[in-house]
Amino acid sequence: MKVVIAAHGHCFDGLCSAALFTRLLQRLESRQLSLQYRACGYAPGQPTPDEASLVGEQNAILDYRYTPSARVNWYFDHHRTAFKSSADREFFEQQRALGARYYYDADCSSCTKLIHQVAARELGVELGCEQLLEWADRVDSAAFATPEAAVSFSSPIKRLVSVVENHADDAFFARWIPELLARPLEEVASDKAISQLYTPIGERHDQFVEAVQSKAEQRGRVVYVDLTDKPFKLIGKFITYALFPQSVYSVMVVRVKNGFRISVGYNPWCGQSSALDISSICARYGGGGHSVVGGVSLPEGERSRAQMIATTIAQELDAG
Repeated sequence: MKVVIAAHGHCFDGLCSAALFTRLLQRLESRQLSLQYRACGYAPGQPTPDEASLVGEQNAILDYRYTPSARVNWYFDHHRTAFKSSADREFFEQQRALGARYYYDADCSSCTKLIHQVAARELGVELGCEQLLEWADRVDSAAFATPEAAVSFSSPIKRLVSVVENHADDAFFARWIPELLARPLEEVASDKAISQLYTPIGERHDQFVEAVQSKAEQRGRVVYVDLTDKPFKLIGKFITYALFPQSVYSVMVVRVKNGFRISVGYNPWCGQSSALDISSICARYGGGGHSVVGGVSLPEGERSRAQMIATTIAQELDAG
């Protein structure tokens, strides 16, 4: 049976979601599976789970915005911006009523956790993979003791997370998901091939930290960083919180390959609460995410607009 698994690419939760869903199908299906992975993204030029790619006898979308198509047999997601429109949500509900296996929970801390819970509670399948579940949930919900722990790459697993965020395309999914299902997570993370991929990332990380340090501005409750003068291959999610521990929010606008990325987040270590839904703020500009973290992608040539959007979001967060 041919199965297309479209999951959030360059994302540890997306990779782990695809791995757990693979295990789920292996437990549910007696037929031999022919698996095709599609690592999807939101930036210009990145793959999406469109009609042309949903060509399996079974098609799944994981940890990614819903595509309104009768070809989608499985759907798991936990983002507040999973549905681009009310019409998409209506189609989702119609398909679910017709028997599609659709599971959505915006309060779940990771998509990997959602798949694990649904498998056990509703499908009667124990997936195991506890290390994958633990780390996917920790990374996606920023459940680290300190911001310094969040940005540290001293452990092999944290280095693997960084490799995934930089390299997890279709081929990476196909290469490493069988390994993650067959070997302990730390053993995979310590694999020589992963270590080789991490070496240049570690060097770029140090350069990125220096760039953030030189460009970061404290704007009230918000740390604002404009890195649009030259492209960066690496965006560190928690660096601003380690550098500015008292900040409540972070807004970073970065030039990346083929465009610009605005990363917005709430500092979970700041000691203050947040009543703002960052996903809704980002959705106004075509982005999305979760209540405490989100992003917006814009194409090349829209530097001024990216800076304007980032500045506007920073002002709203500071005022809120």
